[in-house]
Amino acid sequence: MHPLALLTPDEMARADAAAPGLGVPSYTLMENAGRAVARAIQARFRPMRTLVLCGPGNNGGDGYVAARLLAQDGWPVTLAALAPPRPGTDAARAATRWHGPNVAFSAQQAERADMTIDAVFGAGLSRDLAPDVSKVLRAARRIVAVDVPSGVDGATGQARGDVSPAELTITFFRRKPGHLLLPGRDLRGDTLLADIGMPPGVCQAAQPRAFQNAPGLWVLPSLPTGSHKYARGHVTILGGAEMTGAARLAADAARRGGAGLVTIAAMGSADVYRAGPAGALVSEAPLPELLSDSRRGVWICGPGLGSAAAREAWPILLTAGRTVVGDADVFSAFAGQPDALRGAAVLTPHAGEFARVFGTPGTNRVAAARAAAARTGAVVLLKGPDTIVARPDGMVAINDSAPPWLATAGAGDVLAGLIAGLLAQGLDPWAAANAGAWLHGRAAMEAGPGLIAEDLAPMLPRAFAAAAELSSPPPVSRAVWTTKLP
Repeated sequence: MHPLALLTPDEMARADAAAPGLGVPSYTLMENAGRAVARAIQARFRPMRTLVLCGPGNNGGDGYVAARLLAQDGWPVTLAALAPPRPGTDAARAATRWHGPNVAFSAQQAERADMTIDAVFGAGLSRDLAPDVSKVLRAARRIVAVDVPSGVDGATGQARGDVSPAELTITFFRRKPGHLLLPGRDLRGDTLLADIGMPPGVCQAAQPRAFQNAPGLWVLPSLPTGSHKYARGHVTILGGAEMTGAARLAADAARRGGAGLVTIAAMGSADVYRAGPAGALVSEAPLPELLSDSRRGVWICGPGLGSAAAREAWPILLTAGRTVVGDADVFSAFAGQPDALRGAAVLTPHAGEFARVFGTPGTNRVAAARAAAARTGAVVLLKGPDTIVARPDGMVAINDSAPPWLATAGAGDVLAGLIAGLLAQGLDPWAAANAGAWLHGRAAMEAGPGLIAEDLAPMLPRAFAAAAELSSPPPVSRAVWTTKLP
């Protein structure tokens, strides 16, 4: 299974269920999970008064194992069970091996402890966290969560009820989408991923359809020795007469992204565009004339164009069979008309633009992006602090490389241009959208706080260099390792 795969709770359950038939008993996995929790805590903290809160399911079973192992190593551990495990389960077996002190599941006990291990509910919780459970966790001074902080939906990242943030979360085998999606990403603290001995054959049972977007999920274009500008593709950007900065930002990004030629096709006077950077070509030729050149393979329609111009140009580009990136004013031009977007290669709406065409994404943004991609046949990149890239067949990637200071006017224009530049060099829409999203976020990290959109393109060479260094992600090891996520 790909190391960047993300497993929903249902997919993880299928992997767990398949393991015994492949030679790894389920109780062995529970022991390994509890051991990973104990080792991670011992590696990070000195011994302290520790309260382990255990639920009745497998998450609680992991907690019983961790409590036993910490106590064996001399830690002062007490345990509080929300409810006893169901007889005959792995969690019940783990509970029988705990011989330390049991205390009430109460806020008073949490207040007395220096650390609380939250093993109440895992990523598959299907209801809101009960107020009495929330009250106990709120009383804790420091929380280490097993799998996810109790109440975080592992599939959507939504907080089900009043969820207490963890300082540290230990999860197993593969991360869940909820570890990367907000607000789950902010609630889980640092994340440790542990190998618990899952047999390789569980991949077929799990069949993941979501991935963390990072180098290794895609490969950047490579330049052969004899490469020339036409071999690197020609990007054409429709430029409006008023918000001219949008097209210029997209042009700069397309050039930095590797396109061999970039033209701004001015929908009106081209004088303002000719005053821009020397490397961008400018044309006032009619759209049909520009389309007669088959080398103009990739087009951007929308940034700063205006709704009326976008509504006129869009169907012409699609009918011509070009590779088209739709952004910004395209979504205003075709509000409530998702079928008008069919034929695009990549669509890049933010949440408001998405809502105009497809309806409000709601709490399950992954499902909304998937549905939009299936409806349009395009790769849909739903922008946000947890950007989602969805393919028409339902495959998604979640991008978490972007810092909060990327939320600035014009950043989306840069992203559209960068994706177009990658498309021009031969990347397919899925790879181009994912690579573009990651590089865009990394460029913002390189620029630092105080970023404005004009800072992004000059930082792209550093982002490309970082992607090259990270293109081979580390395999899951038998030890627990820390994964720092912004």
